[in-house]
Amino acid sequence: MLELRGVEKNFGPVRALMGVDLTVQSGIVTALVGDNGAGKSTVIKIVSGILAPDGGEIQWRGQPVHIHSPRDAADLGIATVYQDLALCDNLDIVQNMFLGREITKLGELNEPPMEKAARATLADLHVTTVRSIRQPVASLSGGQRQSVAVARAVLWNSQLMILDEPTAALGVAQTAQVLQLVRRLADQGYGVMIVSHNLNDVFEVADRVSILRLGKTVAQGPIAEFDAQSVVEYMTLGTLAGETVTSAASPTIGNGAEEA
Repeated sequence: MLELRGVEKNFGPVRALMGVDLTVQSGIVTALVGDNGAGKSTVIKIVSGILAPDGGEIQWRGQPVHIHSPRDAADLGIATVYQDLALCDNLDIVQNMFLGREITKLGELNEPPMEKAARATLADLHVTTVRSIRQPVASLSGGQRQSVAVARAVLWNSQLMILDEPTAALGVAQTAQVLQLVRRLADQGYGVMIVSHNLNDVFEVADRVSILRLGKTVAQGPIAEFDAQSVVEYMTLGTLAGETVTSAASPTIGNGAEEA
């Protein structure tokens, strides 16, 4: 579905990405992991159209593409659910799911079709914990809010879901709820990429993992080929303990590159 080949990104003298390779497939959960400053946020922003790469190639379904804006990403079918979820607490679930794309009739909001579509989308994702689709988002739990944000992306025909730290600050029950939703997305044929610091979540839900260190892809493959120890070693050393590091990473990469 999505492939990055040798993607590079510079912020002045800071080389944030120095050759990132990444493959995301339909029906597969791919985890993107790395320590702070590894370049995860920069990768997300490039795929989402917020930043333009300085080198390398992005392919969408086998064809080279240039993603110049979030609108370009949305037109391809790429949706990003950021950690802050971008939901409006003062609006209800239906209003959030149709925000900016409201259905109107004779100049007024046409509520029935919006309610029907919102209800059907939540049902398809087996989101059953919300009391009502007219429930204010401010009254939802963290897991329910994450579900609404994902359902909004599904509603608008997205094919690839990028979830940035989807379980951050959630309790055990809410984390389980979100991971089940991630698994259902993949089982329904969506491509899913999660960015997470929580390796327990990664090993519970991911099918593949791609590991970044200082702006480079140091390893990627089926999750079954890794364990927590090997992932940590790749994240911190760039190789498995005892193996020889073939190339030195630039010392200029730091937290500033990740935040950029």
